[in-house]
Amino acid sequence: MEIPPKSPDESEKSPQSKELMTSNTASTLCISSRSESVWTSAPRSKWDIYHKPVIVVSVGAAVFLFGIVITSLSCIQIKNKNVYKMCGPAFLSLGLMILVCGLVWIPIIRKKQKQRQKSQFLQSLKSFFFNR
Repeated sequence: MEIPPKSPDESEKSPQSKELMTSNTASTLCISSRSESVWTSAPRSKWDIYHKPVIVVSVGAAVFLFGIVITSLSCIQIKNKNVYKMCGPAFLSLGLMILVCGLVWIPIIRKKQKQRQKSQFLQSLKSFFFNR
């Protein structure tokens, strides 16, 4: 005679099911730095805002200038001329691409800053009228 399996009651549930039942998922949601209030953050300096695009522009300009030097070496030097002819334009194009990316990034940050200031102003107006 086989004994039919018992149905688990509250005291015999597995630890996994207990854990699932008692977990508070609302409080364990991912809290990212983006969810922090932008209204309470301290004002940032210009360097804090623009340091990444400035670094990208600097690196792009350096690689572009290196490409100019390598390309000009292919015109002057006779030895290894094919290597200079291949590498020069590659560094030129790579440097120009990085330089343009950095230069385009700056107006995007300016636009975001203006939107943030407008949003901050509207938020303060909203809080002024609705918190009375």
